[in-house]
Parts: sequence; structure tokens; C-alpha cells
Amino acid sequence: MGTLNDKYIRFDWAIKRLLRQKANFDVLEGFLTVFLNEKVEILEILESEGNQKAEDDKFNRVDIKAKNSKGEIIIVEVQNTSELYYLERILYGVAKAITEHINLGDTYKEVKKVYSISILYFDLGKGADYLYVGQNKFIGVHTHDQLMVSSKEKGTIVRKSPSEIFPEYILVRVNEFNKVAVTPLEEWVAYLKNGIIKDDTTAPGLQEARKKLLYYSMTDAERYAYDEHINAVMIQNDVLGNARDEGMRLGLEQGIEQGIEQGKAQGVNEERQRLAKTMLGMGESVDKIATYTGLSKEEIEKLG
Repeated sequence: MGTLNDKYIRFDWAIKRLLRQKANFDVLEGFLTVFLNEKVEILEILESEGNQKAEDDKFNRVDIKAKNSKGEIIIVEVQNTSELYYLERILYGVAKAITEHINLGDTYKEVKKVYSISILYFDLGKGADYLYVGQNKFIGVHTHDQLMVSSKEKGTIVRKSPSEIFPEYILVRVNEFNKVAVTPLEEWVAYLKNGIIKDDTTAPGLQEARKKLLYYSMTDAERYAYDEHINAVMIQNDVLGNARDEGMRLGLEQGIEQGIEQGKAQGVNEERQRLAKTMLGMGESVDKIATYTGLSKEEIEKLG
């Protein structure tokens, strides 16, 4: 049985602060190995405009972009709150990753496969499963067979499936997971949802996570920053939750923005003010608070 000292850091914080370090690649490699169903070795963590540790990403996502031993690119995103155009955004992120890592003068042969893994803590559409995978396949309209394409490699013509070239999208709907964790995949999702890691786990990456992601192994300052991050996420979710409960009779399908507008008249503005006060106490700028809460600068300054 675990003890109080076995409290583990949330994955979104770990991926932002800890898992970029080469010494902790084994945790991330285990995670990717389980979700991609093949052994993954990380060569390096890549940087791009969309992969900076920007404070503006505090609530909605943290990204990691890695290159594996096959030269393929793997993007991991954690999304805490709902976003209207999430599928469009991950498509853009994959396209950006492909273009960023092919140089002028290169041939199309240098285009590498991209894996996009999204860990979602909100309801994205309707579905009974907690794990969805999407790939490009070309299916014969009349014959229903899969098209294989020819490619020249090392002077030899080889046949490839489009799935070896086109991006692969993996959506992990954390809130839909409600099973007793048995397989490594289930153990990882249980950790993503509840922060629980079994004492006797043999799941790749989780054994290492038990040693490296302990909450009480952080310094006081690190724990304070982590706790503030968790509080901020919870408050943000609170705002959106109240907006949904009070103002989204039109349904999520019509967009969370409409829900917030309708909910505002029924008290959501008070939640925004509470969030603004908390962010002020954390030393956030008025401009950033205005962006997150929708309050005017004048309203925020009055709260101070």
C-alpha cells in the first residue's frame, strides 16, 4: 500500500517542468512506448514557437515535442479545459511540426511521420471509449482494399502503407476511464486521471515515475508553484463549469462561448472576479488576467 509520501505530481506539470530533462527521458519513453505500442527511444526534445514554456499556456495545454530514434516527431499535449476548435488546432500543430523540420532544398523524402498524442481532461464529442486513434488510409471505393504506394529507398523500390507516412492522432479521453487498471495502458491512464501508481507496477515509464515524480521530493518553492498551478486550473475549470451549468442550455455542441455569454447574466461574472483576484494574488499582469477572465482592465484594477 502507498503512503502519504507516495503522492505523485500531475502529468501536465511533470511534462512541462521535469520530463524535458534527459535524465527523465525514461519516464517519457515508457509513456510513449505504451501509447504507440512500440519501443520508443527519444533522441532529443525539440523546440518551436508552439513548444515554449510560456506562462500563457498555464491553463489550456503544455506541449512536448520529441524526436525518436527513427527520426519521427512525437507531439504530446495536455488539455485541461474545453476548446472549440481542438481538432483544427492539432491538425495545425502537426502541419507546423512537419514544415519546421524539413529544410529548404530537402526532398519530400525527408518528410517524417508525426504522432500527435492529446491527453484530454474535457469531453471532446461523444464516444464510449477512452482512447481513440486516427490514421490516414486510402480505401478502394469498390474493392475496399487498402492502397499501397511505391517508394525508392537505397536504390530499391519498396511498397509502403500510407499509414507509415501520414500523421497518426491519438486522443486520450481521461474522464471516460473508469476501469480497474490491469494492462500497462490502463495503468498509465489511471495515473493521468487520479495520480495513482501501483506499488508493484511493471508498466514502462511508471516504475521510473514512482521515483522521479514524487510530490514530496520537490523543494518547498517547487511545491508552492505546483500547488498554485493546480489551484489555478481548478478555478478555471470552475468558471467554465458554472458557465455550462447556468448558461449552456443550448448545449456544448453550440459552443462554450455561447454558454459563457448566457451564464454571465446568472452569476458567472462573480466567478470571473474570483479568478481575477486569485491571479492578482499570484502576481499575474492585468493584461493576462483580462485575457483569461474577459473582465476589463478597469474592473480588474478595482478588484486590487
